[in-house]
Amino acid sequence: MSKGKLNIRCYCEGNMKRSLGTCYYPEHWPQSRWPIDAKKMVETGLTWVRIGEFAWHNLEPREGCFEFDWLDEAIACLGQAGLKVVLGTPTATPPKWVVQKYPDMLAIDAQGQPRRFGSRRHYCFSHLGYRLQCRDIVGRLAKRYGNNPVVAAWQTDNEYGCHDTTLSYSKNAEDGFRNWLRAIFSDGSNAGDIDALNAAWGNVFWSMSYADFDEIELPNLTVTEPNPAHSLAFRRYSSEQVVAFNKEQVEIIRQHSSAPISHNFMGRITDFDHFKVGEDLDIATWDSYPLGFLEDRVGASVDEQKAFARQGHPDFQAFHHDLYRAVGQGRWWVMEQQPGPVNWAPYNPVPLPGMVRFWTWEAFAHGAEAVSFFRWRQVPFAQEQMHAGLLRPDGEAAPALKEAARVAAELADAPDVAHASAELAIIFDYDADAAWSIQPHGATLSYFGLVFDLYCALRKLGVSVDLISSKVQNFSDYKMVCAPGMMHMPSDLKQALASNIGVSLIGPRSAARDAHMTIPQPLPPDIPHLDVTVSAVESLRPDMPIALSGAGAIKGYRELLEGHATPILLSKAGDTVAMEDGNLVYLGSWLDQDGFIEFLEPLCQKAGIKTIKMPEGVRRRVMGAEEFWFNHNARAVETIHGQIKPADFLRLSPSE
Repeated sequence: MSKGKLNIRCYCEGNMKRSLGTCYYPEHWPQSRWPIDAKKMVETGLTWVRIGEFAWHNLEPREGCFEFDWLDEAIACLGQAGLKVVLGTPTATPPKWVVQKYPDMLAIDAQGQPRRFGSRRHYCFSHLGYRLQCRDIVGRLAKRYGNNPVVAAWQTDNEYGCHDTTLSYSKNAEDGFRNWLRAIFSDGSNAGDIDALNAAWGNVFWSMSYADFDEIELPNLTVTEPNPAHSLAFRRYSSEQVVAFNKEQVEIIRQHSSAPISHNFMGRITDFDHFKVGEDLDIATWDSYPLGFLEDRVGASVDEQKAFARQGHPDFQAFHHDLYRAVGQGRWWVMEQQPGPVNWAPYNPVPLPGMVRFWTWEAFAHGAEAVSFFRWRQVPFAQEQMHAGLLRPDGEAAPALKEAARVAAELADAPDVAHASAELAIIFDYDADAAWSIQPHGATLSYFGLVFDLYCALRKLGVSVDLISSKVQNFSDYKMVCAPGMMHMPSDLKQALASNIGVSLIGPRSAARDAHMTIPQPLPPDIPHLDVTVSAVESLRPDMPIALSGAGAIKGYRELLEGHATPILLSKAGDTVAMEDGNLVYLGSWLDQDGFIEFLEPLCQKAGIKTIKMPEGVRRRVMGAEEFWFNHNARAVETIHGQIKPADFLRLSPSE
C-alpha cells in the first residue's frame, strides 16, 4: 500500500477525543476485587482497559477445554462501570500443553539453542501447526466477543520481536525459507531458478554456489560471517512471517467485529517491517518506557544517562511517537506507558515527580489518541513483581495515580486530537536497518543510530518531524525530505526524490547496494540530476573524528565524494563532505550533533522551514493548532516563552 500522506484514516474519520487507559489482568486478582478496581479506574478518569493478552491458559487450560465464563464476567464488570475494553489475543504466551503438542514450535536462537518454555514469546513464526492453533483461539474469542459493545478495540498478540524473537533458526524456518526463495527466484515452475539465486548472491565467491534450493541452510553457525545477501534474504523472509502471522489474526477478527484492531510495537525493535504489519491494522500502538529504554536501548552517553536518569532521553520517545503515527497511517496510541520504576533495565530509578503526566502529554503533542498506563496494579509475584503500577501491590494508590487523574482533568478542557503533516519528513526503512545490521562496516554503526542522530539534531533546532515509509512517493506535503542511510534505494524512490520540489537530503550510504547487497554500477548514489559519486568509504575509530571547517566533526563513517555538484560542506582539511545540485543535497558522512546542527540549519532555511535553537534539554512540537515546549531537565529552564519548571511543559495557542 502506498501511503502518500499520514492522514489516510484519521482525517476521513475526523478529529478524536484524547483519552486514557490502563492494562489490567483480572485473572491475577480475586473476582471480588474487580468492581472495586473498575470503579477506581473510572474515578481516575480512565476510559480504556486492555485485558487478555497473556491469558491463554486461563481460557483453554487443556486443549479443547474452554473456560470463558471468567472473561465474560470481567468484561461485563468493566463495562458496567463505564469502561471500554481492548481485548488482546493471547498468542504471545502459548501454554505448556501447546508446546507439548508441538515440541518443534519453539524458536531456535542463532547459536542453535531452543527458546524454552517458562517465559513468553517462545514460538517460531514459521511453525504452521502453531499458527493453526492460534487461529483456533483467536477465532473463538472473535466469535464470542466480536459483537460485544464493551469490546471496543482489539490487540493482536503482544510486542512482536521483543526479547530477540523475530529470527528463528528452526527446521520449520529453514523449510519455509527455501520455499520463499523458490518463489522469489521463480522461473515459472515450482523448482525456482537456482542459477539466478547464485548470480544475485555472488555465490561464486568462496565456492558457495548451490545446485538446488534444498541445499540452502540458514545463515547461522558458519565459521566466519555468512554471505550478506543470504543473511539479508533471511531477514526479509522472517519479516514476512511476522506480517503473515499478524494478518491471519486480523482477518479472523474482522469476520466477527467492526472494532478497530491494533498491535503494540516496542521501542527500537527493527528486525521486521512495522509498516507492512501496520497496513493490516486500524491503529498502531507502542509501549513507552522512557527510563527503561534510556540505558537499555537509546545508546545515550554516560553524561546523558546521568542527566536524564529520572526523565528519559529528550528525543527517544518522541521519535517513536512520530514513527508509529506513520505506521498507523495517522491513528496511534501508547498502549503501555511507564508509570514508575520498571524491573528489566540495568538500573530502575523512580521517575522525577510529574514525569508520568509529562510523558502522557508528550504523546498527545505528537497526535496520540490514547495513552494507557502499564499496569493498573503492581503484581506481587512472578517476573514483573518489581514493575510499578498505578496501584501498589497492596491495592493502595501509587504516586502515578494522582498524575494520571490530573491529566484526565486537564483533558476535559483540551481540544480534540489534531492531525497535520510536519514541514519536514525523514524516511525510515526497516530493510535498510537489516542491511546495516548485517554489514555495519564499523563496530558502533547502525542505521537506527544514524537516523536517530539526524532526528535529534532537527529537534534541537525546534523542527517538528514526520517519519515516513520508503513507500511514500508523494512529497508534496513537505518542504524538505531526508533519506539517510537507505542502503538499497529503488529507482522509483530515487526519481521521486530527484523530482521533489522541496529540498531532498540524501545519504550517507544511500543507494550503496542493490536489492541483493551487491555494490551497484554506476557507483552510488546514482541519483538523477545529482552529479555526485562515492569513490571510496571508510569507518572511523570513535576516538578519531575528522573536524569540519565549521562547528562539529565527522564521526564513525565517511565517504569520499567526486562529481560536478557544488560542495557545501568541507572538512577542516578541505575534503568535500556534502554537495548540492539545485534542491538535491548529498551528505557523504555521519556527523556529530554540532556538525549536524550547523549543516541542517541553512538547509532548513533554504527549504523555508523556521528553526529555533532550543535550550539544552528543551524540545518543541507543533501538531495542528497546538504548540508545546517540553523541559526534559531536572531543573527549571528559561525560554523565549518564559520559564518552564522541571518535568513540565508549556502549551501555547496559535497566537502565542
